[in-house]
Amino acid sequence: MNILSRFPFLARFTARPPVVPVVRLAGVIAPATGGLMGGRALNLAAVAAPLARAFAIKQAPAVALVINSPGGSPVQSALIHDRIRELSAEKKKPVLAFVEDVAASGGYWIALAGDEVFADANSIVGSIGVISAGFGFQEAIAKLGIERRVHTKGKRKVMLDPFRAEDPEDVERLENLQGEIHARFIEHVRARRGGRLKEPLPEGIFEGEIYTGAKGVEIGLVDALGHLRPILRARYGDKVKLPLLGGERGWLRRRLGLAQLPEQLIEAVEHRAAWSRFGI
Repeated sequence: MNILSRFPFLARFTARPPVVPVVRLAGVIAPATGGLMGGRALNLAAVAAPLARAFAIKQAPAVALVINSPGGSPVQSALIHDRIRELSAEKKKPVLAFVEDVAASGGYWIALAGDEVFADANSIVGSIGVISAGFGFQEAIAKLGIERRVHTKGKRKVMLDPFRAEDPEDVERLENLQGEIHARFIEHVRARRGGRLKEPLPEGIFEGEIYTGAKGVEIGLVDALGHLRPILRARYGDKVKLPLLGGERGWLRRRLGLAQLPEQLIEAVEHRAAWSRFGI
């Protein structure tokens, strides 16, 4: 016979509070390159271990995601999303996604891994579109007397070389690629949000428009307004434990990353530009 069945008063001394692990998914979404950007970028390699640990906690009734990302690589966005959904199905645990400042573009793609999506009223969500940005240096190198030399086999091997004038055919090829990715993004949103999207949809919803969290609730991109701790306490009790798995890099990794600053300067500028599009 179980001792607790004989002495039920002992249950209050042995009962454990529920545990809902929290995985933080923050930063520009980019492949792991090993440089300054790669060290702080959001990608599957960086989050696979924290996600696995979170879903491995047997007594956890759910897993919470804290998302703060302006977007980035569509491939890494899909990889992270799919890994979360695979673990959710395998461990039979629902996923609650909480948006902080921004879940835009690829960041919103990842947020769709949540069975429910929450946001602050002032969060930024949406940006369901595809962007490609670069620089043109052809006039600068001409003034410096620099000659660009590129040798290829295959006339389409080079596309949108920043040291040469923009080629309309290259732009058309890029737009075709973007069109394919954009169509998959729209399909993904419709598949994950299902009947929660409020018809008729705003005209710009699939054209890269961004919305506040409050507006996101109105149109169905977000389920409800709220923050992680109050919502999880209301759902699982005041004593719920919320261990954070994953997050910012330690001080040693940050300092070591500074040694590679010169060659990673452009990546850092692009990182800053990604956030600044949303006023952050």
